[in-house]
Amino acid sequence: MNISIFYEKQDTYKTIRDLTYHIGNVGVDLKQSSQNRQDIDIAAFTYNDAKYIRKEMQVNNEELYFLYIYVTTFSNDTKELEYLLNKLEGILQGKGMQTKRAYFRQEQGFLTALPIVKNPLELKEAAKRNVLTSGLIATYPFISSAIFDEEGIFIGTNIYNNSLVFLDRYNTDKYKNANICIFGTSGAGKSFYTKLLVLRNRLLGIEQYIIDPDREYGELCHNLGGTLLKIGPSSNTYINVFDIRQESIEEEKGYLANKISKLIGFFNLVFGNLNEEEKAILEEKLIELYQTKGITFEDKSLYKNEEYKISIKPIFKDTYDMPILEEFYELLGKSEITKKFQIKLIPFVKGSLKFFNQYTNVEINNLLIVADIYELGEENLKYGMYLFTDLFWDKIKKDRTKKKAIYLDEIWRLIGVTSNKEVASFIYKIFKTIRKYGGSSVAITQDISDLFSLEEGTYGKSILNNSEIKTFFSLEEENIRVLEEYTNLSEKEKIEIKSLKRGECLMFIANEHILTKIEAADFEKNIIHGGEKNEENSYSNR
Repeated sequence: MNISIFYEKQDTYKTIRDLTYHIGNVGVDLKQSSQNRQDIDIAAFTYNDAKYIRKEMQVNNEELYFLYIYVTTFSNDTKELEYLLNKLEGILQGKGMQTKRAYFRQEQGFLTALPIVKNPLELKEAAKRNVLTSGLIATYPFISSAIFDEEGIFIGTNIYNNSLVFLDRYNTDKYKNANICIFGTSGAGKSFYTKLLVLRNRLLGIEQYIIDPDREYGELCHNLGGTLLKIGPSSNTYINVFDIRQESIEEEKGYLANKISKLIGFFNLVFGNLNEEEKAILEEKLIELYQTKGITFEDKSLYKNEEYKISIKPIFKDTYDMPILEEFYELLGKSEITKKFQIKLIPFVKGSLKFFNQYTNVEINNLLIVADIYELGEENLKYGMYLFTDLFWDKIKKDRTKKKAIYLDEIWRLIGVTSNKEVASFIYKIFKTIRKYGGSSVAITQDISDLFSLEEGTYGKSILNNSEIKTFFSLEEENIRVLEEYTNLSEKEKIEIKSLKRGECLMFIANEHILTKIEAADFEKNIIHGGEKNEENSYSNR
């Protein structure tokens, strides 16, 4: 099949003059004509169309074109040719388009398909259609964008033109940041896509940290030789929430000031939303707690005193020089004002969550770290997510020259309605500033409405706007409506998102919008699924 499209620009002055003449004549006819005339409706339609075209040309600077579209199909067999013609007409007419066969004008039709730019007069009158500039651009054949970053990783193929999609999200010359948002319903393919990113970035030696609330990444971590950290009742790995790490320093704050602001966010999750007075009381107690360990707002107090005085390179205090939750629990019990907080800490010190009341006993030196917080249960996941996010954020800041990424699965738990302003602000800060540390934040969720539920969607919108790459897998109508408020989705794209098959997604990469089919080889599927039965029908091989 060959398709030829011709455009003929019309003289604007002459067109407006002819339209005005037509509007005047038809207007008079409409007033004088009998309402019983059969052609009254047709005349009214042409009258309104003419007025609309004239308005667009005069007010919106549109121009009028004549548009000619010729479709030539061919075959070596007459029966097959007739079949192709009927099929073609059925498809076009099913889309509401009028078709006309070029009887006794096949030669002229054939000439339109040759590269000689010939539009025979014999066909013009039958094929001519009026179109304004805004409608004309929809006929441009190369409507699909292409992304091919030379040093990028392979993502998949463009659904429209089958071109390869290679993406280098760390290309600072091309992209403002390396952040990614991945949205999709359960089973749409977002987890497979995320694992594929982890696998392919692992081959490039990129540091990667994953918060795993649903125990989805353990097999992948094992197969790639990563480190799996578990926190829960049966785990034997612990992280001390009160640790101040050497790499945790912020440019605008000292060690203790920075740590206290993070702890206020953590205890906001534990105690419920605190008012300003309660935050001030809690901060006072935290300052007092660290003073018992000789730690003050003076940054040098974080170094072991003897070594600080005599060593050229001072030694930073470790986890055993820090307080733990039990000490904070006891401190809160000494005052009537803070006893209500002490009661809420009982599960963390003596109850089901006492694994939070431990010194850190893990060293993290692997390029791939997965934090498994599945055992915490639905209600307590947010504590583990915040704890590991804080830990990984400090690791990310350690060396600005290395590429790294943090994956926050089910991110709505940290910036949704069940979270609070301090925690959401911390997550937003990561998305906003990780670029200067050579990093990439990846937000993954299926609960889009929850993502935009806190503070009228302020934090969800901020994270979306600070992600240069947005990936939308198949979504339900409700989630599409929410997404529409915060992105520039077109009507066509909204329909596409709803009808995407498993493993297909709409990618917003900077200003490009690309429908992409995620592609993976069999050996990649084996690594991701740990040798289990592959989803061979879900993804194409490449």
